[in-house]
Amino acid sequence: MKDENKPTVYEKRAAVGEDAPSGKLTIYEYEQKYVKRQNARGAKFVLRLIAAILGLLIFAILTLTTLRVYEINEYAGYAAGGVCLLLFIFFFLVPVVKIFKLDYFMTNVNANTARTAQKHNKKLRHDIAEKMIDLTAKVEGAGWYDSEKVGKLAVSLKAGDEEALRKTLTELYEGSVKKSAKDLIFKSSLKSATYSAVSHAQGIDAALVVVVNLQLIKDLIFLYGFRPSDAKLVKIFGRVLQNALIAYGLGGVNIGNSVVKTMGDAVRDIPILGTAIAAVVDSSVQGLVNGTLTTVIGYQTIKYLNREYHLQDILEGVDVTETPVELEEAVDELEVQLKKKKKLAHAV
Repeated sequence: MKDENKPTVYEKRAAVGEDAPSGKLTIYEYEQKYVKRQNARGAKFVLRLIAAILGLLIFAILTLTTLRVYEINEYAGYAAGGVCLLLFIFFFLVPVVKIFKLDYFMTNVNANTARTAQKHNKKLRHDIAEKMIDLTAKVEGAGWYDSEKVGKLAVSLKAGDEEALRKTLTELYEGSVKKSAKDLIFKSSLKSATYSAVSHAQGIDAALVVVVNLQLIKDLIFLYGFRPSDAKLVKIFGRVLQNALIAYGLGGVNIGNSVVKTMGDAVRDIPILGTAIAAVVDSSVQGLVNGTLTTVIGYQTIKYLNREYHLQDILEGVDVTETPVELEEAVDELEVQLKKKKKLAHAV
């Protein structure tokens, strides 16, 4: 029977001031608001699977190209085979390996993993800051980062001022990094459109789209200093595969509707893009279609990067310590369970 005189959980928390607005989330509130259930192993497997499919697609296209050259001239075929192998290594394997090697922020956590995630994210922020400082110092005229803010980053890192480091990193991401990311997306989209316009072979067209898209993803995550989580990379790589199939010509004249339908959040977050895709498709200019789809890949990538950076920033301020009231609640729950067990034992 419930003890009417016993204070409720909310009364206990109010008594010690836990309900007072402090601007700080508890880990349980963070879980409820931001955490989604994910199969981490499943995401990793699917990611590798999509990457393997993309690799097989490019390898098959390059092999067919080599065989066609071989039919014309045996020695030219051998030479083409060697060139195609090098192209496969440098334009597919290298970017994919570099993408997978970069670390990502741990944001999909619970009460048990929050502390580990905070430590991991702190180290990653330091690594990102060091990379930005190193690149700015060694690569003259790179122009990716605001040099003044990178200087502040160096001072914060040396002084061990975590708050200043986080603030400066955020300013960089919202300023010069964002601008540099847009420049990279535009240049890659232009490449994709130009190559597709020049190419008259569906296979080569598809391979070029994959290569340009992967290069863009690699460049963007190198710019930011970290990559999206496996679950988000699955969506990005899935989009690359979709772009390759579209470039290959699947869907014919009805391609416009299927593209707009499958773009989802990526299109909705980019004003007028849905209309642009439809207009491009209607004009039957494949080069512009592929350029527009590359733009979607770029904006989808930076959307995920910005979201996960924002989440780790929120997680950094989350209180993961157990409060006295929470400990008392745990003891009360233990007492209730022991009483239940005692009653059951007497009943038997």
